[in-house]
Amino acid sequence: MRAASLQAEVVGAAGQPLANAVLSLRGPLGGKDVPPSAVLDQKSMQFVPRVLAVRRGTAVSFPNSDNIRHHVYSFSPAKRFELRLYQGTPSEPVRFDTPGVVVLGCNIHDWMVGYVYVTDAPWFAVSDEQGRVRLEGLPQGRYALSLWHPQLSGPQQQADELELDDSPKALRLSLAVEPVADEPASGPPPSAFGDAFRKAVRDTAQ
Repeated sequence: MRAASLQAEVVGAAGQPLANAVLSLRGPLGGKDVPPSAVLDQKSMQFVPRVLAVRRGTAVSFPNSDNIRHHVYSFSPAKRFELRLYQGTPSEPVRFDTPGVVVLGCNIHDWMVGYVYVTDAPWFAVSDEQGRVRLEGLPQGRYALSLWHPQLSGPQQQADELELDDSPKALRLSLAVEPVADEPASGPPPSAFGDAFRKAVRDTAQ
């Protein structure tokens, strides 16, 4: 039986391409192997990528590619941790073993906000700057499709059902959020981060 493929375009409320949306599929038995590791970098005083999706049990490294030190931490219920002020790459990665949304901050650079989306779903991907998501090598069958974005209020996801056969499937998916450009490297005033970070933590903890 030939494998199925899915290509999706994720758009916001006004039809603009929506980056950083996590599309995940649950369905027939099987799925990609759990990656042994993943990387979430820090460049130009931003988390790169802004949204990282991983399978439960993945160990994530947090290299600092800037020439200044960062202090990465999370208060999220799915993973609380702290990487104290450092340059380079910490010797031990952080293992994410509980499904959920983990909001990241930097204790030095207040505007830095990132997300680790931890899932048990066998197949998942994050939309690019054009809102595109592509998944290959899927078993044919019926799937439950979930879509999450950092701007959704609370941890809920948009869910739907999907049937895949040996023909490539293309979807246009819409979320009721407005695309927001990333902050410049200089960042907003410190008070703006406090509001943004507290809101992100509060929403994902609900």
